[in-house]
Amino acid sequence: MNETTLYRRALEVYIDAKDNTKPVRIQEAFAPDAVLTFSLATPNIAFPARSDGAEAIARTLVSDFGARYSRCRTYYLCEADALVVQHGVIETLPWLVVMREAAAGALRIGHGTYRWTFDENDLAPRVSQFHIHIARMDVIDDPDGERLARLQEGLSYPWLAPDDLAARYGALAGEDSGSFAFVREFARPVG
Repeated sequence: MNETTLYRRALEVYIDAKDNTKPVRIQEAFAPDAVLTFSLATPNIAFPARSDGAEAIARTLVSDFGARYSRCRTYYLCEADALVVQHGVIETLPWLVVMREAAAGALRIGHGTYRWTFDENDLAPRVSQFHIHIARMDVIDDPDGERLARLQEGLSYPWLAPDDLAARYGALAGEDSGSFAFVREFARPVG
């Protein structure tokens, strides 16, 4: 197994934990004393500015998150074999999230960037610092979840090539009904 594969595996474990509400999996990818920080450029979602330790991170990103949001799919806007790790850091990894907030009958779609720092002292690198920047989070009326299903349909998961996203969301945005015009804002990764 090459070095990049080990980092990619940690990122895939995180996505499985968060999107499928499996808090115990956070322990596999994160060091016990890992630190999570956020920067938010939108008022449409809230998180604590900082969470210390894998248990607190699991609570913030998995348990509490999963209690509010469902049918979540988080996409890394990068081809898996193009992941760049330098000295244990993935500097800027764009992401897209498409999920449901059932209590509000709403679709949530957002994007931003991740910054990952790994402890490289273990055989398998584990996350020591994780920063999530949320550039945009839109709340779209979707009482039956039909828009959510259409937005997730046909996207490779969790690694999604930016050109594939642009093609799929460009086609949706161009539909005659105009009900998917909002996806133009999400068709390209945040850089």
